[in-house]
Amino acid sequence: MGIAVSGATDAARAAADIVLLAPGIGVIKNAIVEARKIFQRMYSYAIYRITETIRVLFFITLSILAYNFYPVTAVMIILLALLNDLPIITIAYDNVKINRWPEKWNIREILTVSTIIGTMGVIETFLLLWIAINYFGISYKTATGLAILQSMIFLKLAVAGHLTIFVTRTRGPFWSIMPGKWLLWSAVGTKLLATLIAAYGWGVAAIGWKYTAFVWVYCLAWFIIEDLTKRVAYRFFSWEIKHQRHKAAF
Repeated sequence: MGIAVSGATDAARAAADIVLLAPGIGVIKNAIVEARKIFQRMYSYAIYRITETIRVLFFITLSILAYNFYPVTAVMIILLALLNDLPIITIAYDNVKINRWPEKWNIREILTVSTIIGTMGVIETFLLLWIAINYFGISYKTATGLAILQSMIFLKLAVAGHLTIFVTRTRGPFWSIMPGKWLLWSAVGTKLLATLIAAYGWGVAAIGWKYTAFVWVYCLAWFIIEDLTKRVAYRFFSWEIKHQRHKAAF
């Protein structure tokens, strides 16, 4: 690759693939650092997007097969998409850890980690539905009971979905890297809005603060479990990569 430094002649600039406009070669380092930041954000976004797709689609399908009703309405699906858009956009401004090694896509790792977390999401959402029906005694066979169940599931998907962003953005514990301020406050704001929508019934059936508090505690408990599971999965892949490098060096 031909590189023309700052102050080079016009002929050198025309022949070069890259032209450095600032003195020195530090700009190359800055470009590499920024590129690796972008890669890490794309990597975490890919895992989050696949995880959420598995969580929502498989849960809706299984709940329809098991109970023969729609766990969320079309309006709720639209609200979930709108509430998820803002935190997803702000992933582009998230804080990330720069990798010492050149970046590369590990599709096997992405699919495995996202499938594990997504499957856990399906289980936890289905378990919440079962608790609401069998423990709280909310009947899906009545119009009022069905509407309350749908609002609870809507709140769970909204809160757990945003919490999943903080799970997928790091390889270590979720607190190991401070999230970017735009990501943090967009997630907090949209979760607060989803909570008010479900609690007071803005466009959906109101579930009150008792059920709202239960859904929040339930989501936070599973958030810790998902984070621990993610760390175990990444630890396996880290060991595998180190083993491959050691084998290659040997």
